[in-house]
Amino acid sequence: MKPLLEVDHLRVEFAHRHGALRALDDVSFSLAAGEILGVVGESGAGKSLTGAAIIGLLDPPGRIAAGEVRLDGRRIDNLPPDEMRKVRGRQIGMVFQDPLTSLNPLFTVGQQLVETIQAHLGFDRQAARARAVQLLADTGIPAPEQRLDHYPHQFSGGMRQRVVIALALAAEPRLVIADEPTTALDVSIQAQIIALLKRVCRERGAAVMLITHDMGVIAETCDRVAVMYAGRIAEIGPVGALIHRPAHPYSVGLMGAIPSMDEDRERLLQIDGAMPRLNAMPTGCAFHPRCERVVERCRRERPELMATGGETRAACWRVSPGAATEGIA
Repeated sequence: MKPLLEVDHLRVEFAHRHGALRALDDVSFSLAAGEILGVVGESGAGKSLTGAAIIGLLDPPGRIAAGEVRLDGRRIDNLPPDEMRKVRGRQIGMVFQDPLTSLNPLFTVGQQLVETIQAHLGFDRQAARARAVQLLADTGIPAPEQRLDHYPHQFSGGMRQRVVIALALAAEPRLVIADEPTTALDVSIQAQIIALLKRVCRERGAAVMLITHDMGVIAETCDRVAVMYAGRIAEIGPVGALIHRPAHPYSVGLMGAIPSMDEDRERLLQIDGAMPRLNAMPTGCAFHPRCERVVERCRRERPELMATGGETRAACWRVSPGAATEGIA
């Protein structure tokens, strides 16, 4: 099956007075229609930046310095702003982390939904309003006819997030990028939002790129998962394989930090150290200063994604053929 979204060797840089800081470095992955891909990692790993680069919302001085982004075979990373505006919303929907930043407080949610529907689908006002009511109903908002005329501040946090999802789905996009859609919501609302995203993917055949740091959300929702570290993909593969049989030491650390109900453990596991700054990126593998399995090659050469012998691919020299024979430095 041909991928719906293809990201090839994407590099994002931020210009500053001493040159360019590389925030995303050689990021490649694909996403099929109807698939949910989770993107996980620490804060600053490049998750949200990847989503912003795909949808064309990089803030200056950030720019795509290399690589390509293709949607359904069409390259979109080099489109003029007016052309990209037609793609954004119509073919790609975006769910941002904070719904209050996505909704205009001066307009009712109905006005914002109707405007979006008319802009992308060309409906008349009556038809657009009817579709807006249906969208609110589809996303689980009670009494949608009345709620359509309410302002964002009249909705709870969970309900506002549903409105944002309705906005993202207004033009029936083929790809939805959801950036931390369940952050700051209580557990019961999180479960409802997750169920909603899964239903959207199943019923509409849309692909979903789910950006989060919550491994519980990843395990519950995704088909595949990409683990990001310092602007690169450290490991990618089916969600079950990566959770239960991670290969990259960073992935192992992330999975080990998840509390288990089956183990009697006094202390949570942690990964010592911190993610490197963009202006102080180590040579070789960016994770090697924090890695307990480091070998000399890790300090010299940067690994690419390679087969692990399991179902995932990892950017780690220790998973490559012959790595086990190298001495630990």
